[in-house]
Amino acid sequence: MILNRGQLIENGLDRPAARARRLLVGALEFTLASVDPHRLISQLVRRRGEKLFVDREVTRLDRYGSICVAGAGKASGAMVGALEQILGDRLQGGLVVIPSGQEPPRLGRVRSVVAPHPTPDESSVRAARELVDMVRELGDQNLLICPISGGGSALLSLPVQPLTIADKGRVAQLLMNAGATIVELNTVRKHLSAVKGGWLAKHSSAGRILGLLVSDVVGDRLDTIASGPISPDSTSFSDAIGILKKFNVWDSIPSTAADILRKGAQGGIPETPKAGDACFQKVSCHILGNNRTACVSAQRYLRSKGINTKILSSSVTGEARHLGSLVGSLAREIATLDEPLRKPCAFVIGGETTVTVTGPGRGGRNQECMMTCAREIRNLRGVAVASIGTDGIDGTTDAAGAVVDGMTLSRSESLGLELDELLARNNSYSFFEPLKDLVMTGRTNTNVNDVTIAVLL
Repeated sequence: MILNRGQLIENGLDRPAARARRLLVGALEFTLASVDPHRLISQLVRRRGEKLFVDREVTRLDRYGSICVAGAGKASGAMVGALEQILGDRLQGGLVVIPSGQEPPRLGRVRSVVAPHPTPDESSVRAARELVDMVRELGDQNLLICPISGGGSALLSLPVQPLTIADKGRVAQLLMNAGATIVELNTVRKHLSAVKGGWLAKHSSAGRILGLLVSDVVGDRLDTIASGPISPDSTSFSDAIGILKKFNVWDSIPSTAADILRKGAQGGIPETPKAGDACFQKVSCHILGNNRTACVSAQRYLRSKGINTKILSSSVTGEARHLGSLVGSLAREIATLDEPLRKPCAFVIGGETTVTVTGPGRGGRNQECMMTCAREIRNLRGVAVASIGTDGIDGTTDAAGAVVDGMTLSRSESLGLELDELLARNNSYSFFEPLKDLVMTGRTNTNVNDVTIAVLL
C-alpha cells in the first residue's frame, strides 16, 4: 500500500535504522488496511434475511418498501460498494459523491458523481442539490442509508443564497490558512450551507435514516464529521462569527458571507436544526471507524513483532511543528534513559494538527511535524518516526507524510537543505523530496485523521 516502501527502508543508513524503518513501514501499511472503509462496513454491518445489524441496533428491512443510499466523503464510495454486496437486490439505488481524482467505485445500483476536494466548485453545488432533491422525494416507506466520511463538507456544498460557491470557498481557505481546527472550520461551513448542519435530515421525508460514519474528527462529534448533514447542530451563527474573529479573518471574508452570518446571529435567518427537532427522531448514526481504530491497529502490529507499544493519545491537536518537537523529545528521552518506555519499544499518537501558513511553500502538517522531530532525534541510532494523513494526502501535496531517523538532518545538510529556512516558508515538501523520505500511498479512499508512530530499537 506504500508505493515507495523499499526506498523508505533503504534510506536507513545502518542496520538498526533500516530495521526500525522496516517495522515503521509495516505498521503504517497494516494501519491503513485496518481502516479501509469497505473492510469496516463488511466487518461491522451484517444482514440476516430481513434484519440488518449495526452495532447492537437491528433494522427490520421488511418494514420498508425500498432502501436508498445518499452518501458523501473520501470513504463513501468504498462504503457503498460494501453496502451493495450486503443488501443485494433490497437496495433500490441512490447517489454517492466522491472526490475528483479518486478511482470511481464499481457500483451496480448506486450512482457516483465527483466533486473537487478541498476547494468546492459548481460541480459540488450540483452534487449537493441533486442529493437534496433525491431525499426530498422519499417517503415513510423508504429507508435512507447515509455513508458519510471526512471530505463530505467540501463535496456537498450548497451555499445559502445569495452566497456563491467561490465566496464560500474563500471563507474556508482563510480559516485553513489561519490554522483553524476542523471543528472550527466546519462550524462556519454549516452556517453558510443549505445541506450541512442537519439540513439534509431536515430535507428528507424518509421513514428512517441510518447513518454509517467514518470519522475524521478528533472527538468524533457527529455534528462535525462532514459538517453533520444528518445530525443536530450544537453550534450557532454567533459561534461562527466568533471563530472568524478569533483568527482575525472576519474583516477579510466576502461581504455576502458576513451579511448571512450577521443576519443569522440576529435571528433573521433560521438556525441550523438542533437537538429536539422532530426530523432527528428517525435518525440513528454509527461510527464504524475513527482515529482510535487506526492507533489500535498500529499497536497490534508492532506488538505482534515483539515491540512493546503504547498509544499515548488519539486526540492530539495543535500546531504540527509543536507536536513534532514533542515526539522527538520523547524519543530522545527513551533512547537515552529508557524512560518512560524501555527499548525496544514504540509509541503511537493520533489526532489532527494544524499549520498556520506564513510562507509560500508546499507542504502539509505531517511533513512539517517530521521536520521538527528530525531536529530532536539527530544522531540517535535505531530510531525512526513517521507521520501520515490516513487519506494519503498531506496538505497541498501528493504525499501522505514523511519518515525521519537519526541521520535525517545530516543527510539533508549534505544536500544543502536548510531546515529552518524551509520550515519558515512552510516548504516541508522541498525538504523531504530530495531525501526521498516522503510516504507515498496515493489516495487511500479513507480518512481517520493522522497517525504518528515512533520505533526505537
